[in-house]
Amino acid sequence: MPSISTDERPAIRQRMGSRSLPFMTDILGNSLNDRLLFAVPKKGRLNQACLDLLHGSDIQFHRHSRLDIALVKNLPLALIFLPAADIPTFVGEGRVDLGITGRDQVAEHECSEPPTATTGVVEVMDLDFGRCKLQVQVPMRGNITKPEELIGKNVVTSFTNLTEEYFRKLETQQNGETGDHAGGEKPRLKTKIKYVGGSVEAACALGVADGIVDLVESGETMRAAGLHAISTVVDTSAILIKSKHPSDPKLVDLITARIKGVITAQRYVLCTYNVERSKLEAASKITPGKRAPTVTSLEEDSWVAVSVMVERKEIAVVMDKLTEAGACDILVTKIENARAQ
Repeated sequence: MPSISTDERPAIRQRMGSRSLPFMTDILGNSLNDRLLFAVPKKGRLNQACLDLLHGSDIQFHRHSRLDIALVKNLPLALIFLPAADIPTFVGEGRVDLGITGRDQVAEHECSEPPTATTGVVEVMDLDFGRCKLQVQVPMRGNITKPEELIGKNVVTSFTNLTEEYFRKLETQQNGETGDHAGGEKPRLKTKIKYVGGSVEAACALGVADGIVDLVESGETMRAAGLHAISTVVDTSAILIKSKHPSDPKLVDLITARIKGVITAQRYVLCTYNVERSKLEAASKITPGKRAPTVTSLEEDSWVAVSVMVERKEIAVVMDKLTEAGACDILVTKIENARAQ
């Protein structure tokens, strides 16, 4: 499937079905031509983190309150604000070049639209935020203790494709089948999968479901609803995806490098300290860095200054260990941005 041409770019506005289409047509005109299209979640749990990531990557834009498209001021780029669940479809069909969504949404999409040589998405990188689990949850006070006991019962979810695939495997294993069937037809699913768009955790209390499959981050919402997990369907986090035929591969690489730099800066801090050269080997084992520490000789004989990147979540323990190893003058500096492998 060829990448979308500039003549086809206006069609993206029609596919969105947005109430703001007349305003898009009047205000944007043909300004989407020759721009890379980058889809980001328009709302939900990933939205703010995505906006922060774009800001840190110096992607400058102003979003009109009634538009789902924003033109970037300093790059030939347009941001398309879409529901996270729709982004794999637009990117997978080549209608949009880049996108940020959850790994769960990509998996849900690929259950119904398996990728081919020309369609589907390419995962560029994990963005290290939005981590959670798609889990099977049942009432704490109920009798169900394992997912196999939900076979043949009612299960409510927003992820019908992944849930059907999960329970189909359970049913196949329970029946001692291989999963291969004559004519390629799938056997009828015994478990009744019902779709709801939100407040999935209320389904059991309302008598709609015997169990649910939903995203769980901290688990507080589920515990408040009297539910607990008995199985995990998939682990997920926010990911950057691209089309298999982006319109401007060089710009995709540039944006990817910027985003990777922001994530590196968020993950690491710069630690500097002084240590006697005789103790440098022990200190370097504590702070090996991403590649190797930078070591500079001091004017005072037998002393060196060390500069090294350390994971932010480990810095307190690292400072303790460095002190025990004889390091002194330990300073930690926030990294604003980076380009590191």
